[in-house]
Order: sequence, then C-alpha cells, then structure tokens
Amino acid sequence: MKYRSRSDIIGLLLNAANSGRATKTKLMYSVFISFNQLREYLSLLVENGLLQYEGTHTYRTTEKGIRFLHIQNKIDEAAPII
Repeated sequence: MKYRSRSDIIGLLLNAANSGRATKTKLMYSVFISFNQLREYLSLLVENGLLQYEGTHTYRTTEKGIRFLHIQNKIDEAAPII
C-alpha cells in the first residue's frame, strides 16, 4: 500500500461516514487503519466539527466535513500527484 498523508486518511474517513451511519468498525476497515489510529482521528475530527457522533455508536459527516471533502477534491484536481 502506498504512503497516505494525514489529509488523505481524513478524507477517506469523511467519505466513509458520508454515506450515513458509520460504526467505528466500518470506518476502521474501510480506511485500513488500526483501532488506535482510528481513535486519534475520530477525536480530532469530532473536536473540529468535521464528524458528528450520533449516540448510537455511529458517526456521520457534518456539513463542514462535506465542505472539506469538496475543497480536498478541488486541490487534487488542480495539483495531481505525478
């Protein structure tokens, strides 16, 4: 697997949670990260308002998180990695 930057992993997590209710297990397996890494990213994303914990052990992407994804996609289109 190629090296992924922190912003790449954040984008993958936001995409995985964008489809609706995503559990920790679903997020961990869809992004291929360890549980310890997932806990760190989830706390970062929730603190910054990009993910919302829904109380039923699920997470969903907030409007701010969706805006982040759109900006990240525009950057990737403008400056693709060679």
